[in-house]
Parts: sequence; structure tokens; C-alpha cells
Amino acid sequence: MSYTGPGFEPPPSRRSRSRLLTVALAALVPGALLGWAVYATVGGSGDDEGAAAGSAGSSGAASSRAPSSAGAPASDESGDPDGGKPGGSATSGSPSASASSSAPAGSGPLKGRVVVIDPGHNPGNFRHTAEINRQVDIGTNSKECDTTGTSTDDGYIEAKFTLDVAHRMRELLEEQGATVKLTQDADRPFGPCIDERAEIGNKAKADAVVSIHADGSGAGNRGFHVILPGSVRSGAADTRAIVGPSRELGERIAGNFVRVTGDAPSNYVGDGTGLVTRKDLGGLNLSTVPKVFVECGNMRDSKDAALLTSGAWRQKAAQGISEGIVSFLRG
Repeated sequence: MSYTGPGFEPPPSRRSRSRLLTVALAALVPGALLGWAVYATVGGSGDDEGAAAGSAGSSGAASSRAPSSAGAPASDESGDPDGGKPGGSATSGSPSASASSSAPAGSGPLKGRVVVIDPGHNPGNFRHTAEINRQVDIGTNSKECDTTGTSTDDGYIEAKFTLDVAHRMRELLEEQGATVKLTQDADRPFGPCIDERAEIGNKAKADAVVSIHADGSGAGNRGFHVILPGSVRSGAADTRAIVGPSRELGERIAGNFVRVTGDAPSNYVGDGTGLVTRKDLGGLNLSTVPKVFVECGNMRDSKDAALLTSGAWRQKAAQGISEGIVSFLRG
């Protein structure tokens, strides 16, 4: 995704930033503050994906092989002992195998609540360039149905990363009693398009929707960020009712992400808050339920890439995002 264009809003004012940081830091426990101190000493990690010049769109894993930057399949040599595949050992932090529809929700604090997880991009997209280049209406204008996403320099693709994190999140949230739905789960050759992704969350009457991404920005740009919907009323888009709750969801995810992973917010967007507002993303513009994008790190930075390709770190990322969702839904 690109940070430029009519939909990009600059970081909030100093007063707004102070309020946002207060909210985010309120979610942190003393251990998280210690982790941040360590980060500041040794150099933190992670920046986001859904907002950099890399790419934007949907996901789904129909293939176990990743396309290289040239578009040809690449090997699974990602530096992760389990190759990023679900079903690995507890030591590697890998989740069990999963499907696109949630198992029957059990008892727990989130019983009766619906969460939709949107894994950004589909690894089969590069085989269907004509289909994903088709223009779809996002309210403010038209955009491509989807993109291929980005990858690390070693060929570990964003679509594989996002689906793995989604599987881990689903397991954690179902343990809390939530009904969890994925927009795709290796069950289609490409897509879904960005407008369909929004429609899936809307039709599910989701209490929260989170789109998972990883950035494709320049080397040296690090850290995560959460993308919030701006106030849009144009054509099929009307986000006015979800701006407030989506911001609360994003703030809680950002605070818990820091607490669990120990990583700092993006050093290249968001002015240190870990929060960015955009009006150019169809997945947000067309949503009628609270929704945010999470850019977990920058795949084009070697230090962030080392985290993103680690199953143990992906488990932490999934936990941080999930705990943010739980905090939001429980109030």
C-alpha cells in the first residue's frame, strides 16, 4: 500500500497524539514498559505492511510455495523451523490446521460475539493478474480488486504470513468463546476482492473485523502500525458510524501489540502513535462494522523480516492482536 494519495491523512496534532498515546499506554502493563525500555536500548523491530509502498489487498493460501519477486514460485526457506505452515510444534509456536469457518463457539467471555479475520492477499493472486487488476468501486473511487502483496528478500510472501497469523488468532479467539470467520483460507484461487472482503464482515454482522498485513516499505523503516478508517461519505461508502468504535479497537490492539511483542510502533508513519488514518482503502470505506488493518512489520527490512519469518514471533503477534480484540469486545 502507498502512504500517499488523497486518502492519506497526516498524523494527528500534538494534543491528539498525546491523547492517543495515553490510551495506548493505558493498556500496557509494567512488563511492557520494561520491554519498551529494552527496545530503546538494543533497537526495536517491526513495521507495517498494509500502508507502505509495497501493496494492498486480500489474501488466502491456496499454495504452499511462495512467488518470488519475479512472480515465479520460491522455496519455503524463510528461516522458520516450521516453514510458516500451520500444524507445527508448540515449541515453534505454530497453530493447528484450520478452516475458513469457525468451529462451534464454546463457553467463554466472548460467547455470542463474532470476529472476522481478513488475511491480506492471496498467494494465488500472481497467477490471476487479469482478475485481480479488475477495478471495483470503493465509494470514493475505483481500485484494483486486489494485489499480490509483498515479500521478504528471501521470498517469504505476505499472503503466507497473514494466513498463518490469522490461523493463530482464530485459535486464541475461539478459546475465548468467539465465533471466528476468515475472509478466505486457502479455499479459492485468488481474492476475494477488497469490496467482497468488506461485505463478508458486514454480512456476518461482525462485532470486530481485523485485516492482517505486513508492509513493503524501505529498509530501515521498522515497527507496526494500525490503520483506522477516516470519515467517508461518498457513493457506496459511509464510515461515519464506525469511525469511533474502529478507533477504540485500533488503540486497544496497538497497546496490546506493544505489551505482548515488546515491539515499538512504526518509525516512519503515525508519528510514534502506531495509528494511521486513511480514506483510500476499500476494505475500510465499505465496512459497516468496526474494522482496522494491522501492519505487523516491514518485510523489506532485514530485522523486521527476521521477526515476521519466526513462528514464535508470529504467535506473539497473534496474541497481541487477539488480546486487543478481546479488550475491545469486553469494554
